[in-house]
Amino acid sequence: RPGFEFTSRKVGFIRGYCRRFWQGDTFHRGSEKTVRGARRRGRGACTWGVAYEVRGDQIAASLEYLNMREAVLGGYDTKLVKFHPQEKDAEEPILALVYIATPQNPSYLGPASEEDIAAQIIVSSGCAGHNIEYLLRLADFMRYFCPQAEDKHLFSIEEALISILPCLYYTEESLEES
Repeated sequence: RPGFEFTSRKVGFIRGYCRRFWQGDTFHRGSEKTVRGARRRGRGACTWGVAYEVRGDQIAASLEYLNMREAVLGGYDTKLVKFHPQEKDAEEPILALVYIATPQNPSYLGPASEEDIAAQIIVSSGCAGHNIEYLLRLADFMRYFCPQAEDKHLFSIEEALISILPCLYYTEESLEES
């Protein structure tokens, strides 16, 4: 959900960055100490996602929205990077604005085990929805639109989350069985 109007979108990747769930977010999808997605520098890394093309009046509106959401509230730095569209007929990379989390920002939580991150995701929600939805939708996107991409961090957190969920769901039958 980009949260702004756009003209078109393309699936592709940027080089030199990796996705890590090391960024806190106390507004969009959680409370104090919530973990949510972030990108950081990583040697030899590649991060898949979506680039949104904005034109005309969309430019100012999207930049205003994204600057508030990512730079002010989220603590991300902005960078221009080469985005490589997935399309076979794409000639060259396009220049894209990305928001990168750094250890210097106030929302940075740092590394944690996949199990700890999954446990934080399970109990976190905010005005943009539950963090479980964010993780599962992102994992589904990666499987469907980027099947060639490897994102071990993302899929390990998803696996940990799925293994924890049944432990949180109680019914009268499950209580009687135990």
